Amino acid sequence: MRNVLKSSLVAATLIATPFAHADFLDNLSVNIGAITVAPDSGTSNIDQDPSLGLGVDSNTQLGITFDYALNDNWVLELIAATPFSHDISGEAGLAGADIGSTKQLPPTLLAQYHFGDSNAAFRPFIGAGLNYTMFFDEQAGQDLKDTLGTDDVEIKLDDSFGLAAQIGFNYMLNEKWGIHAMASYMDIDSDAEVFADGKKALTSTVAIDPTVFMLGMKYKF
Repeated sequence: MRNVLKSSLVAATLIATPFAHADFLDNLSVNIGAITVAPDSGTSNIDQDPSLGLGVDSNTQLGITFDYALNDNWVLELIAATPFSHDISGEAGLAGADIGSTKQLPPTLLAQYHFGDSNAAFRPFIGAGLNYTMFFDEQAGQDLKDTLGTDDVEIKLDDSFGLAAQIGFNYMLNEKWGIHAMASYMDIDSDAEVFADGKKALTSTVAIDPTVFMLGMKYKF
């Protein structure tokens, strides 16, 4: 038991040490502001009838991103936000139909290259990385229920994993506070399945592929 406790204390110390070290906080900053997910305006066709399509609307939430400076030019950024809510509507032959809704979280990790001197007030950057989008709380719309002739309708959207690219800038107002702005493209595609009375009725590959915009304040620790 004593060895177990000793090992646990050593492990806890090793985990906590980087976060307690002053250099970690010196390299850390947080950005908080409005973040918008604007899906591709194209139509995603329904497999069973290509003349019918689906579209997803935009949504704005509270965005929180964390930046950790590896050196004067390279930064790791983690994009997070409160859950996004999207209405799924009919397109093409289903134009205007209420298909349903979903919520999603798209955590994204990017490596950024910041141009210019580390002490400059204005610093543009570019970035690239990976996105993982989790869909949940899918709800079927009334028009979809009416079309399928039952209220027992379920929509399932698969999670998505893809690439992300980014451009943006930081403008420091003083040593601690600044303005953060960015635009990212994320490769988000989800296989959608619609079940009616427990049986698969419709399928589609929904190409969301959004542009993500954020404008907020930066705080350096």
